[in-house]
Order: sequence, then C-alpha cells, then structure tokens
Amino acid sequence: MSEEEAKVDETKKTPAKKKPSERKQTESQIIYIGKKNTISYVLVAVTILNKSDQCQIQARGRQISKAVDVAEITRRKFLQDMVEITGVQIGSEEIESHEEGLPPKTVSTIEISLNKVK
Repeated sequence: MSEEEAKVDETKKTPAKKKPSERKQTESQIIYIGKKNTISYVLVAVTILNKSDQCQIQARGRQISKAVDVAEITRRKFLQDMVEITGVQIGSEEIESHEEGLPPKTVSTIEISLNKVK
C-alpha cells in the first residue's frame, strides 16, 4: 500500500453507530414494501402492532398502491378499532441510473404511520 492510500485510509471516518437497542426498536417497526404479495406485509404489520404501539410502512414507485392496501387491510380487516393511521408522508427521491450517461430518475415515495388506539 502506498503512502497516499495509507493517508486516505487514516482520514476516513465511519458514521456514528446506533446502540443495538435503538436500532432494533426503529428498524423492526418499519416495513419496506417490495414484490411479495400483499397479505405477507399485512401479517408482518399485524405482528409488529401486537408487539408494539406503532408501525411504519414505506414504499416507492409502483409499490405505493400496495403500501396503501397493506395499511387499509390491516386497519379495516385485521385490527378493527385498534389501529389508526396517524400520518402519511409523500415525497420523491432521485435514483442514479445504472447506465452511464443517463440522468438520475425521480421516484415517488410514501411513508404511512400506523398507531394503536389508546
């Protein structure tokens, strides 16, 4: 390894790590919607809401409609009068293209927060 590479390695800083307990609480309550069927995500949401007071459903692009379906099925069919939607945030993200020379794509995002009714 050359001196320049050694200097670069020394100056790199790693981001501050969260405590395992903090990371477990937040990451375990977030559901990222993907290609699985809707009922799989509904069951995960029900499981999370049985263990804790809140759950967050996140999706982007074509999966946004599935995220809305998951929230509504969870709220209306599985946990009637026990769960409410406390927030919906919509936005967009820029994603770099896999191919060189193409501009970044803008993709819509949604975050739906579900909380137990007290």
